[in-house]
Amino acid sequence: MLKIVKSGFFTTIQDSGRFGFRHLGVPVSGSMDRAAAHLANAMLENPDESAVLEVTMSGPVLEFTKDTWIALAGANLSPKLNEVDIDNHSVHRIRSGDRLAFGKHIDGLRGYVAIKGGFETEEVLKSRSFYKPITEKDHLVAGMELHYEEVSEFEPKITHVIPEVIDRVLKLKASPGPEFDILDSKQKELLFNQPFTIAKENNRMAYQLQEILGSHQHPMLTSATLPGTVQLTPGGKLIILMRDGQTTGGYPRILQISEDSINKLAQKTFGDTLYFKREG
Repeated sequence: MLKIVKSGFFTTIQDSGRFGFRHLGVPVSGSMDRAAAHLANAMLENPDESAVLEVTMSGPVLEFTKDTWIALAGANLSPKLNEVDIDNHSVHRIRSGDRLAFGKHIDGLRGYVAIKGGFETEEVLKSRSFYKPITEKDHLVAGMELHYEEVSEFEPKITHVIPEVIDRVLKLKASPGPEFDILDSKQKELLFNQPFTIAKENNRMAYQLQEILGSHQHPMLTSATLPGTVQLTPGGKLIILMRDGQTTGGYPRILQISEDSINKLAQKTFGDTLYFKREG
């Protein structure tokens, strides 16, 4: 078992996502930075869809009761094993009784802890990803225990990787959405040339931006949305839907950002700057 001694700011179980249920209003969910989660699993030779811990900004304290191996990727949250600093983006041998903790936030926002074989928590609608009310909880709390299989024999082929540099100013690759043409020429020019700032309202559901693009009076029926859909409110605010974002919405969908851009945006937070770069 993995014992949750302290939960950290917001630590969850995530996998590649919950697919095939959007017609029922169930979001995809899954790891916010899917590339980082897949990297952590790859270092352990796990399947991409194996469940990992997603650690947001401030890490938990975890105690392992069985031997295994772990890999860390994503945000650098100063990981420590038995109070000794260890490298991020690397594989580490774990013995029964070891404790993993985190310290100072260095860069990024969300880190990932993969375990050899994946965490064997409950599957709900073919996924282990936390999303309340589909799952009982939306984050880990102190006292919880997570099951994993003991692994004594494993020789990792890759023990350390050099992470991609997290850009200070993010450029999101975006293609026009279904309602892109409700924008006038001035709004389109602003959209692709001015910087935008991430607002305080940012989480697994959506990121709001502080700047106003311009109000509109475009009526529309509720329509399908996806992670990465950029909506424009009547007051002119931009909302970027993320992994837990709703499956439909009534705001114009003016852009769709790429999968790579969703991953990179997931490592950004309040006050960070971004631009939209048009593709297509």
